[in-house]
Amino acid sequence: MHINMKHNTHHKYLIFTYLLGMVVFCVFRIANILVYGFSADGWPDFGRQLWHAMAIGLWFDTTVSCYLLALPTLLLLISYLFDIRSRILLRSISFFVLLGYLTAFLACAADIPFFNYFFTRLNAVAINEVSSVGIITNMVFAEPRHWWLLAGYVAVGCGYGFVQKRIYANTLGHLSKTRKPKGRPNHTTPIILKIICSIIWLSVIFIGMRGGLGKRPIRVYSAYFCADPFLNQLGLNPTFTLMKSFSEIKKSQSQLLQLTDEATAQQILAQERQTPTDSTLAANAIQLPENMNVVLVIMESMTAEKMGELTPWLNYLSKHSLCFTNAYSAGIHTYNGIYSTLYSTPGVPAVHTMHKTFIPRMHGLPWVLHEHGYQNTFFVPHNENYDNISPFLHANGFDQVVGQSAYNPQLVVGTWGVPDHVLFDYALAHCNKAAKSGPFFTTIMTCSDHMPYVIPQDADFTPKSKKIETQIVEYADWSIGYFLNNAKRQTWFDNTLFVFVADHGANWGTNIYDMALAYHHTPMIFLCPKYIQPQKIDRLALQIDLGPTLLGMLPLTWDNQTFGLDLMRQKREMAYFCSDDKVGVLDNEYYYIYRLHEKDGSLYHYADSSTDDQKSQQPERAEKMKNYALGLLQSAYLTTK
Repeated sequence: MHINMKHNTHHKYLIFTYLLGMVVFCVFRIANILVYGFSADGWPDFGRQLWHAMAIGLWFDTTVSCYLLALPTLLLLISYLFDIRSRILLRSISFFVLLGYLTAFLACAADIPFFNYFFTRLNAVAINEVSSVGIITNMVFAEPRHWWLLAGYVAVGCGYGFVQKRIYANTLGHLSKTRKPKGRPNHTTPIILKIICSIIWLSVIFIGMRGGLGKRPIRVYSAYFCADPFLNQLGLNPTFTLMKSFSEIKKSQSQLLQLTDEATAQQILAQERQTPTDSTLAANAIQLPENMNVVLVIMESMTAEKMGELTPWLNYLSKHSLCFTNAYSAGIHTYNGIYSTLYSTPGVPAVHTMHKTFIPRMHGLPWVLHEHGYQNTFFVPHNENYDNISPFLHANGFDQVVGQSAYNPQLVVGTWGVPDHVLFDYALAHCNKAAKSGPFFTTIMTCSDHMPYVIPQDADFTPKSKKIETQIVEYADWSIGYFLNNAKRQTWFDNTLFVFVADHGANWGTNIYDMALAYHHTPMIFLCPKYIQPQKIDRLALQIDLGPTLLGMLPLTWDNQTFGLDLMRQKREMAYFCSDDKVGVLDNEYYYIYRLHEKDGSLYHYADSSTDDQKSQQPERAEKMKNYALGLLQSAYLTTK
C-alpha cells in the first residue's frame, strides 16, 4: 500500500500555498530592510547576523502561515478523507486562504511605515490611532511614500492572487472537475493511510502554530538574539505581533492590569510623594509674582536629538531660559503627552489614557489654575474631538477647547489641520483678548511635525535642508520663533511664563536599544526673561514633573496629589516611561528595559552606550529599577481605571 501523490492534490495545494506565502512574507521583510537601511545615515553593517534574523523570520512566518492554514487544512482533510469534490467547498477554502493571506500581507505593508515611525512592530495600539477615519484616510493618501507602499501592496496582492489561482487550478480545481471513482480502483489511497496522513498534517499545523516542540510556545521575544535592536525585530512577522497584542489588550480589558500587587504599588507611590525637599535647591527656587499668565506649548515629536542645526530658535531658548536637558516623555503617543504633561500622571502601557467612556477627574495643573481664577484654553490644529481630546479636557479643568471647527477652512493645509504658525496666530489673538479679564492659561498643541508633512506656502519660511523630514523640523522651530516675536509685542508678554515641552520624541538618529531613548528624550524649557535667569539643569526630569515645577514657581496654595515632583525643590532618583509593550527606567548611568510580554528585562550601561546586558552582574539594581517603575505605573492605572 502506498500514497499516490499524483492523485492526492490536497497535499500539493497545501504545500504550494505555504511556500508561496513564505516567499511573499520574505519580500516584505526585504522591503523593511531596504527602507530601514536607506533611511539611516549610512547603510548599517549587519554582517552575518542578518541571515540569522532572516532565518528567525522563516520561523515566525511559518507560525503565521499555520494559523492561516489551520481551518482550510481541516476542511481539506475532511474532503480528502471522504473524497468530497464539491466545487463550492473547494472554492470556499481557496477564497478563505486568499482572504487570510491578503490580510496578513496588508499588515506587513502597514508595518513598514509604522516601524519606521515608532521603531516597533505593528501592534494593536495602532488601532487606538484610528479614532477618526477621515484623519487616518488622509494620513494614508496625503503622504506620497504611502502611495508607493499602497501600490506595492496592490501589486504584490495581485501577483499573489494570480499565482494562487494557478495553484488552485492545477490542484483542487482539477479535482473538482473529475468524477468520484466507482468502487475502489487500484490508485485510490487506503483509508488507513488517509487517516495517518491527516493526523500528520494536523500535527504539523499544531506544532507550527506553537512555533515548535519547546516547553513554551513561540513568543515575541523569541526573535531577540543579539544586541542590534533592528535585527532583533526584523524576524518578527507583523501579523504575529498584531494578533499577540490584540490578545494582550483583550486580556487586560477583561481583568485588571497586574504589573505588581496593589499594596506594593501604593507603598512605592507614597514613597515617591514623600521625596524630601533638598534645602540647597529650595534656597534657589524661582518665585514669580501673582497673576502670571502661563502659555504652554506642547511640540509634536520634538525629540531633544533634533536640536542642533535644524533648530536655531530652540537652541536660543535653551541658552536664555531655565532648561532641563535630561527630560523624558511619559509615552510615545500624543495622547500620552497631553495627558501626562497636564495632569502629571504617567501613561500606562497599551492603554489609551484619554479614550474613556467614563472620564475620571484628574488632579493637576489645569484644575489648580482654574481654581485660582485662570481662564484655561487648549488649542489643537485638527479636529478637537480626535483622541477624545475635547471631552476629556472639558471634564478636567479647561473652559474652552479650540480646534479645526473654529479656523478658516482655507487655512487648513493637510491631514493635521492648520499649520503651526497659523495655530500660533489664533492662540495669540485669544491671549490678547483673555489678558483683558484676568490671568490665563493657554496650551497649544502643535502638529506640523507629524506625517504626512506639509510645508505651508504662505509662510515667510525658507528651509535650508533638502529632505522633507528635516525641513518640517526647521519649520516647526521657525514657527516657535514666529510666535515669540509676535508675543514680545504684546502688553502681557513680560507677565507671562512660556513653557516648551514635547508630547514625545521621535525615531531619530541611530537607536541602539529596542526601546529608543530618542522617542522619550525631549526638551523642557521655562522662559520668562523678566524673572527667570538662564540656567541649564542636567538632573533627571520627567514630563509629569512639569506641572508641580511650574506651580512651585507661582504664589499659589495647592496640594500635590499627582505623580510629579517639583524639580526646583526635589531631586528625581530615576526616570521612567513606557511604550506600547515595554517600560523603560533610567538612573544616572543605567537603562533598564522591561518587556511586558516576556515579564523580564535587560540592564544596559547607557552612559557608555553599552549594549551588553548587565542584569546578571547587577541583579539588585535591575530589580530596584523594575519595582520602582512597575509600582508607579500600577498606581497610575489604579488611580484612573
